[in-house]
Order: sequence, then structure tokens, then C-alpha cells
Amino acid sequence: MTDGSNFFIVGWEHIVDINAYDHLLFVMTLCAAYRIAQWRQIAIIITAFTVGHSGTLILSALDIIPTNPDVVDVLIPFTIMLTAILNVARTDDDSDGKDTKVKYAVALGFGLIHGLAFASNFKVILFEDNIIVPLLLFNLGIEVGQIFIVILFMAGLWLHSKVLNGSHGKWNQFVSGAGFGIATILLIEALKVPEAAPAGVMPF
Repeated sequence: MTDGSNFFIVGWEHIVDINAYDHLLFVMTLCAAYRIAQWRQIAIIITAFTVGHSGTLILSALDIIPTNPDVVDVLIPFTIMLTAILNVARTDDDSDGKDTKVKYAVALGFGLIHGLAFASNFKVILFEDNIIVPLLLFNLGIEVGQIFIVILFMAGLWLHSKVLNGSHGKWNQFVSGAGFGIATILLIEALKVPEAAPAGVMPF
């Protein structure tokens, strides 16, 4: 049985672990279209993503909604690819805030999808009858890890903009393009049909 105080660490490790790069890739792609001065918009978008996956995490962990790992493995790279496309299509002139509101909605909706993957990880952990505290600690660990990654990402943007005098447009194109490319590979891998085992060979 896992000590309740360890659920925060488990959530943290789920984000900072290199094996969770698909979620990190989404967060970085989500932030790529924004400048350092737009940190408030970034904070709101990350919060929208948090609200989405927190809700799904709770509902799924309580077996209120089902999870299908095969479907989730397809949907997650799709969310990254679509976010990258929205980033490149985004215009600097967003005086009415329409584009930003769309990104908020996208972050919330995609957070619902990513919550299914978090829930799959959470379900393999044993916990006591009181599920609320473990859920909160696990989710808090995820959020702290997520914020840590965003801070590192923004530090990279600062270095690119202030030290290397790079344009934000190129930064957005590079991060979004990289996100799209890696997500495409993940999507192809997720869509691969497992090869049938040769006759007389028992699958393991």
C-alpha cells in the first residue's frame, strides 16, 4: 500500500519522467505561441488545461467514465498536432481576444483527454478507502511538475529572445513544428496494428 504522502511524488515523477514526454510536449506546444510578456495568458491556458485533466482524472479514477489506453494513445498526439497547427495559424493581431479564447477552450477540452492518461497511471497504485486525499496529492504533484516544465520552457524563450536576439515567430514555428513532427510519429506508432504471431508460436 502506498503512503498517502507519496502520492504527490508519484504525480511529480509522472510529469518529469522522460517517459511522459508526450504530456510535456503538449504543454510546451501549448505555450509556444505566447511571448514572455503574455505570462497571464499562459497562466490561464495552463489553468484551463489543469481544470480539464483534473476533472477527467477524478471521474476516471472513480470509475465514473471508462478509459481505453489504445484510444488515449491516439488522441494525445492528435491534440499536440492540432495545437501546433493553431499556433502557426495564430496572428499577432488578436485585439478582440478571439484567438486566445479559442486556445483556452482547446486547452480545457484537450485537458479532458490527457486526464484519461493520468488516470490510467493512477489506477495502478493501491490506496485506502479514502480516495479523495490521494487523488488531490497525485494531481497536485502533476501540477507542480507541469509548472516546473513551463518555467524551464519560458527560461529557454528568454534566452532565445534576449540573449540570442531571436524572433518569437521563429521560436513559435520551431517549437510548433517539432511538436507536430514528434506527435506525428507517436500517432503513427499508436495506429500500427500488432503483427499476428506465427503459427505454433505462443504470444507473450
